[in-house]
Amino acid sequence: MLQAQRALLSVSNKEGIAELGKALEALGIEILSTGGTMKHLEEAGVAVKKVSQITGSPEILDGRVKTLHPTIHGGILADRSRSSHLAELHEHGIRPIDLVVVNLYPFEETVATEGATANEIIENIDIGGPCMLRAAAKNHAGVVVVVDPADYPQVIASLQETDGIVPDSMRRRLALKAFRHTQAYDTAIANWLERETSGGHTEDFPQRLRVDLVRELEPRYGENPHQGSAIYRTIGESGIFGGFEQLQGKELSWNNMLDADAARKLVSLFEAPTVVISKHNNPCGVGTASNIVEAYERALACDPVSAFGSVIAVNRDVDEDLATAMKALFVEVIVAPKFGDGARSRYSAKRNLRLIESPLYAPQPSEFDLRGISGGFLAQNVDCEGHDYDDWKCVTDAKPSEDQRRALELNWTVCRHVKSNAIVVGNKHQTVGVGAGQMSRVDSCRLALEKAVLPLQGTVAASDAFFPFRDGVDTLAEGGVTAIVQPGGSKRDDEVIAAANDHGIAMLMTGRRHFKH
Repeated sequence: MLQAQRALLSVSNKEGIAELGKALEALGIEILSTGGTMKHLEEAGVAVKKVSQITGSPEILDGRVKTLHPTIHGGILADRSRSSHLAELHEHGIRPIDLVVVNLYPFEETVATEGATANEIIENIDIGGPCMLRAAAKNHAGVVVVVDPADYPQVIASLQETDGIVPDSMRRRLALKAFRHTQAYDTAIANWLERETSGGHTEDFPQRLRVDLVRELEPRYGENPHQGSAIYRTIGESGIFGGFEQLQGKELSWNNMLDADAARKLVSLFEAPTVVISKHNNPCGVGTASNIVEAYERALACDPVSAFGSVIAVNRDVDEDLATAMKALFVEVIVAPKFGDGARSRYSAKRNLRLIESPLYAPQPSEFDLRGISGGFLAQNVDCEGHDYDDWKCVTDAKPSEDQRRALELNWTVCRHVKSNAIVVGNKHQTVGVGAGQMSRVDSCRLALEKAVLPLQGTVAASDAFFPFRDGVDTLAEGGVTAIVQPGGSKRDDEVIAAANDHGIAMLMTGRRHFKH
């Protein structure tokens, strides 16, 4: 690569561009520019040539056409190693452009702006910028392309240290970054147009599902120390956990994030003050009350042994009283909408405890549940529809009392967030026993009862899928359960209902299964 002599600067994000312009000018590099960038550089005292002076063509169509010209693209795309290309440049009076610094119109920001019209959004679809970036990135053997202001300092340092010659490795890396940037930009535009074309309808699965991710965190390892890992944020959405801030504590791990996600999604389903204690992606205690401290005490009482080293999600702000109540428990992560000053002061002594502030979970219309498999992904709609309790049918002679009904609703809500096969036993205030992930439903029933620390007599049970045999109902009834909610739909439903009637317990059927694998 020859020494850089000419640069084209045209940016939407003006961060650091004046400093870059001054450094290039000090190196004797001629600067070409357009519109707002040129004005910004001139105000900073940087000598700039207007692109239209070079092309001999004015900016037209309200600035839509200014850099789309052979003088610009010829200067960028000419292969410096081909004598025929250099001869053509000379023949047409075109000088090479060695450095292209471009970032694009703020399309995603405009889409996210409340009240933005379709015309405003379309005007923020950049055309000339992506063309220049792709041209420069293609020809990175002879051109330096810079899309990210964070890269300006190292580009300046390289130019200063090597007499205006940027090393091959840096040019390749910057070219890769430019192509990734234009790919993400095109994806955002395609996603918006797809939503507009479909009228916001998101139930159908598109032929091509575009998922654009950017690395947000790099934990020390994955599920186990021998596995590398990274955590990615979806471009165009509100961010991980709806946009979170870690207030204190050690680096978040892969397992921390999985458990925090599970707990946050469950706790957000409750309107009353609620606490979810999560372990290995399953709730091991859920409590609700009129105040958040009592809700925590009820959640902890379900399984205080499993709560050690857990992740806790709260659907209220965490105050000093809750922090005081939790002081004796070792917790990995606490997720809440906000942490008060008193709580933060209390928690500050636990330096390893991670505090995450994030809004309550609200599923987005465009959200898919994606699962990686070898060679591809499984995609499904998120299981987030509300419960229509009025549609539940009582199929037994015994009818649930009002307290039983409230208990069934609470534990059914929890059950859909427990790994299948799932059985949740509890009362109207809290879970009492959780049977998760067993290969047979009757084993989940036994496990839920065996895990119970609190009294079982008079509790209710929720099952995420139908009972294939009556043995599960027999087991729960013998353990003290007095009412059951389940989807129904087994060919042995009559046998299962008969079992409930034999024990004199109430059974409701929802007609909806909630497997979670």
